[in-house]
Amino acid sequence: MAAGLAERSYMELGPAPRAPSRRLREISFSLPDTTPVLAGRYGDSAGGFCYRECAQLGAATRNRCVRWTASGDTLELVEESLDTELLNNAVRLCIQGCPLLPGGVHLCEVQNHLVLLLVTVQSVHRVLLPHPAYTYRGDLITESQMQSVFTDIGKINFRDPSSYYLIPSVPGLADNSVASAAWLSSDGEALFALPSAAGGIFVIKLPPHDVPGVVSVVELKQSSVVQRFLTGWMPTAIRGDSGPSDVPISLAVHCLDHDAFLFALCQDHKLRMWSYKDQMCLMVADLLEFMPVSRDLRLTAGTGHRLRLAFSQSLGLYLGVYMHAPKRGQFCVFQLVSTESSRYSLDHISSLFSSQETLIDFALTSAEIWALWHNEENQTIVKYINFEQNVAGQWNQVFMQPLPEEEVTIRHDQDPRETYLEYLFNPGRFSNAAIQKALQIFSQGTERYMDLTWDELKKEVTLAVENEFQGSVTERECSPEEFCQLQVDFWSKFCACCLQYQEALLQPLALLLNPYTNMVCLLKKGSVSFLVPCSLVDHLYLLSNEHLLTEDDAVIFDDVEMSRDVVCLVQCLRLIGKSISAEIAFTMEMACSCLQPPEKAAEQILEDLIANDTENVMENIHSKLQEIRNPILAIGVLIREMDYETDADMERAHPLNMRMNLTQLYGSSTAVSVVCWGVCKVATIRFQICRDLLILQQLLLRRSNPVVLGGEQLFQSQQDLLHRTSPLLLSYYVIRWASQRLASDIPLDTLESNLQHLSVLELADTTVQTPHKLVSSPQTIVELFFQEVARKHIVSRLFLQPNASLAETSLNWPHLITTVMADFLPLLWPSNPGFLFPECLMGSCQYTQLQEYIRLLQPWCHVNVGSCCFMMGRCYLVMGEGHKALDYFCQAASEVGKEEFLDRLIQPEEGEMVSTPRLQYYNKVLRLLEMVGLPELVIELASLAIMESVDDYGAQATLRTCLFKHQLDLGHNRDAYIALIQNPDRSRQLDCLRQLVVVLCERSQLQDLVEFPYVNLHDEVVGIIESHARAVDLMTHNYYELLYAFHIYRHNYRKAGTVMFEYGMRLGREVRTLKGLQKQSNCFLAALNCLRLIRPEYAWIAQPVSGAMYERPGASPKRSHDGECAAVPTTRQIEILKLEDLEREYVLSRTRLTLVQHNLSTAALAGNSTPEEALALLIQAGLFDTAITLCQTFRLPLTPIFEGLMFKCIKLQLGGEAAQAEGWKWLASNQLPPLFTTKESSATDEAWRLLSSYLERYPSQNSLYHRCVINKLLAHGIPLPTWLINSYKKVDAAALLRLYLNYDLLEEAGDLVLEYVDAVLGKGHEYFGIEFPLSATAPMVWLPYTAIDQLLQALRESSANPNNTLLFQKLCDKMEDYHQKVSMATQDRLYRRK
Repeated sequence: MAAGLAERSYMELGPAPRAPSRRLREISFSLPDTTPVLAGRYGDSAGGFCYRECAQLGAATRNRCVRWTASGDTLELVEESLDTELLNNAVRLCIQGCPLLPGGVHLCEVQNHLVLLLVTVQSVHRVLLPHPAYTYRGDLITESQMQSVFTDIGKINFRDPSSYYLIPSVPGLADNSVASAAWLSSDGEALFALPSAAGGIFVIKLPPHDVPGVVSVVELKQSSVVQRFLTGWMPTAIRGDSGPSDVPISLAVHCLDHDAFLFALCQDHKLRMWSYKDQMCLMVADLLEFMPVSRDLRLTAGTGHRLRLAFSQSLGLYLGVYMHAPKRGQFCVFQLVSTESSRYSLDHISSLFSSQETLIDFALTSAEIWALWHNEENQTIVKYINFEQNVAGQWNQVFMQPLPEEEVTIRHDQDPRETYLEYLFNPGRFSNAAIQKALQIFSQGTERYMDLTWDELKKEVTLAVENEFQGSVTERECSPEEFCQLQVDFWSKFCACCLQYQEALLQPLALLLNPYTNMVCLLKKGSVSFLVPCSLVDHLYLLSNEHLLTEDDAVIFDDVEMSRDVVCLVQCLRLIGKSISAEIAFTMEMACSCLQPPEKAAEQILEDLIANDTENVMENIHSKLQEIRNPILAIGVLIREMDYETDADMERAHPLNMRMNLTQLYGSSTAVSVVCWGVCKVATIRFQICRDLLILQQLLLRRSNPVVLGGEQLFQSQQDLLHRTSPLLLSYYVIRWASQRLASDIPLDTLESNLQHLSVLELADTTVQTPHKLVSSPQTIVELFFQEVARKHIVSRLFLQPNASLAETSLNWPHLITTVMADFLPLLWPSNPGFLFPECLMGSCQYTQLQEYIRLLQPWCHVNVGSCCFMMGRCYLVMGEGHKALDYFCQAASEVGKEEFLDRLIQPEEGEMVSTPRLQYYNKVLRLLEMVGLPELVIELASLAIMESVDDYGAQATLRTCLFKHQLDLGHNRDAYIALIQNPDRSRQLDCLRQLVVVLCERSQLQDLVEFPYVNLHDEVVGIIESHARAVDLMTHNYYELLYAFHIYRHNYRKAGTVMFEYGMRLGREVRTLKGLQKQSNCFLAALNCLRLIRPEYAWIAQPVSGAMYERPGASPKRSHDGECAAVPTTRQIEILKLEDLEREYVLSRTRLTLVQHNLSTAALAGNSTPEEALALLIQAGLFDTAITLCQTFRLPLTPIFEGLMFKCIKLQLGGEAAQAEGWKWLASNQLPPLFTTKESSATDEAWRLLSSYLERYPSQNSLYHRCVINKLLAHGIPLPTWLINSYKKVDAAALLRLYLNYDLLEEAGDLVLEYVDAVLGKGHEYFGIEFPLSATAPMVWLPYTAIDQLLQALRESSANPNNTLLFQKLCDKMEDYHQKVSMATQDRLYRRK
């Protein structure tokens, strides 16, 4: 492309706003002493103001401007920014009864303020606003939102006398002029220049806002300096001259340090320059001298003249004058020249003629004139010209944005409602405001629609039209064709309303030219549009025929011949384009949408054009082709100019400079929409060019002239160009589609969920939309991409180049917007290696749009094929079609290592084992599927990856672990076991084994767990179950029972018995409840059964000694009392337990269980009691049968039992009814001896009978139990029962005698001795257990002489008692008799021996 870009045409970029109209803050006030003036006196006007530092990269006012629209007494002010969203940036000011003069709004900058100067028909106003540079002084502007300069305007008192002044009636405001000028002096005074009713100018001066003063009015009058050049300054009436007056019709001011030059373009076609300081007219120039005039024009008052100033530090002050004449107009450009003695003159630079259109506005720079016209059809025309370089006076075109087409084509297979809705709500076509106003009128004012969002507006429009349509349909049946036609009628009626309001809102009012950035804007009633340079290809294609024919070939390409060929080629394309109707053009649209080859569509279109060629278009094209020297080369050049394909991936964005506020550059919704709409426009134009080029190439292929084709080689070159053009067309089609496809509104929770999923892929920090990011209007996906991702890349590449001084960088809008769009297109280009656009769509949850985008690419785009497959898989995954997603993920695997996106996807984490790229890819996808929760797909993909990683030990371990986990999650226990067994990593195998044990236990799928063979893992399984058994709560988990079943299934009865015994021991220590004791008893019983199944010599188990494993009841086996990990004991005492040992433990456990069953409150005490402690508890509870069993098992003496039973008997005997009732309770727990009597028995009787039965059943050595019982009775002073005395006499009468003596029972002792002696002598010997009484032949007998002597001695000592004396005598007699018989028996025995 040549260097003559400055002379290229421009295009208008004004996307219709989709957001609701900004809410304007209303400020209304009236002035005292004013008479209301009709508001319709002046038409609508507009203007703008640009900050001095708006082009400075580091300024707070960068890319900011203020625009306004005045209508009657209402002024709407809006501050715009291309970088940030401005808050409170719109205000509607109403000065009641005081219409503003057209152009009567002026803004001036001072150090800390932005001063708004207003001129109405009755007053002038000064409004002080805080300057943004002062507000954000020293702050880093990194936020996406900022406060506008109008934020605090509501706090201003507009009726403050110092802020306004009423225009005096003398000299008064001229009726036939609307000119005005306003400025600030160097002292801060506000000055307003107005045309005087008496002719000339008067100036109102307001004192500085912070200095008290008086308003002054100065009228500028003629000076002697000027009189030399004129015939005198007598009033017109005195001179008798009937020429036009000197009333200014356009005023402009140029401020100096301590003065101001006021320029007045007057009705007499003269330009006057005044010095306000000197109040002198320094110069008068007759402008008619610079244009062809007639006397009629000289005598006619000029009413349409315009004056503009432009100042350049290097070139000085330029004046641009538009001289209006009937049916023609002329621009004159002058330079102000200072001569000697402070005299000034005008140096004529250029005169430029314009067409007959009505001039609306024009703007002047030191090199260019921009002009805005209306033609006879009320169409807007904007042109510009460089008056210094363009000698021929040729204006450059600005291609205006056309109104939406009026006709909507409805095909037979289309629904009218859907077609019209798509037409109305296609982004960029209609504004929200236009549709809302049309909806209001269409609904006949029944409802008021305010601030509707784009989606809400679409619903309301559908409802309104459908309601109108349904209300008009009669009850009669109508045919489908009639029904469809009715729908079309109502929808077309609504579309006509939209078009009407869209046209009204797009009515241009003024041009805004930013002298600092060279940006040109078109100010309209309802919006603002921006003018941007066209690229070379677009410039040539859009240029009108007369301009194209006069285009200088040298400024297109350096090769003039090539330039001519390209121009001729473009002319051929234009001929084709003009001959294609909307219906024919739709053929190519459908081909691209339905993924059909564009070459075939182009061939069909060519056939249609040839068949319907009534205007000899084909002949014209053929003749033009004859003028092309080398068509193949020209086509190649054109394709190369439109192709944005790059060989390498574009460098990713660097962190942007915070100090220079680069993070926000072109970040506002306004800038985003302008850039993206520009891309859409370019894509639309280029699509048409490529379409026409394809048709032209098909035409060239049809030509049979070998001279043109140049043989077979040239034919092949044509085919190659055809196949290059087709992807080019499809690329622009896809970009245009994306530019018009709205992004979906994603809920916050969905964004956060998406962020979590992408964090698994480690893409969350690249192109993902942050959850808090919200937009005020629906964005297209291209706008979303530009705002979130592309803008940062482009700005980074533009401003972070080496050796670039950011502080000195000045922003130039034409250059920047062209560069930004040129850099943006490669980021969107489908066949480039960069994959940021689809990645952004994925990160922003735009999966429906992403799926359609990839669908459009798949047949023809062979770049990033794997990445597209991955994205398509991600789309299907989000939409719930997991198996389709897996198919695409697997397809993408073949491209791993070949594409940049997939390479970033498989970057290993820090510390992660590096595997092959393909396996790393599988790992990422597996993690994604796991996050989404699709275990079936994880299993399928892991199985595939396992087959591809046969030689990778680490990958095999990872994949089989993953496979195991998800097989287990799905309940495929056997498959999970197989994956576990095949895992080559021993540590992971053990981890999986632990998980298998725990999960199957939790699911109670114990049969599978027990029956798995566990090849080479038997000991590990046992160890895992044992460790879990010892570490978890015994009552909620059954690991011991599982281990028992595990060993029983393998016939390892000793191990099974050991497990159950340990289980029982722990239950006794840790679970002292009824349920725990029941389990303990069953455990010991199971252990006994196991050992009984073993041969006796092997019926033993090894068990750690109590206390070696757990020092405290209930203690964790892994940690000490303070929570620290317990040290593993180096030595453990082992105790061998035989069958009888287990039997004793079983009996003890049954005893404890019986105790707790009898009384639950004893559970804590009895749960881990020793046999002695249990015995005491049994006796206390009255469970004597159980106590005897316990004593017999552990070989404990029965004495405590008899003592306890004796105590209960005494308690019963001495107690009342309550004691009797309590006695029956514990008696019922024992096996009472049978009673063969009908006599009613008491609890006391039964207790004594139980005691008697125990004494009979359990004899003791030396009659220990009898003695114990009697001793207790005597100790409590209870008379001995006869049965007890008789029983003890049989066992040990001597001991009974001694007990009597111990308790001083002399009578009982004496009676016992008397009976005992008689028994020895043979009388009643069977009652004392004497088998053979005294005789010479019987064995020897004996008497307890010591005890008898003690008795006799006691009786002797108590002789005071007559009974004792009598008893003593009886005993003496009895003993004497006994001694005699003993002597006789002794002699007989001796005799017999001899």
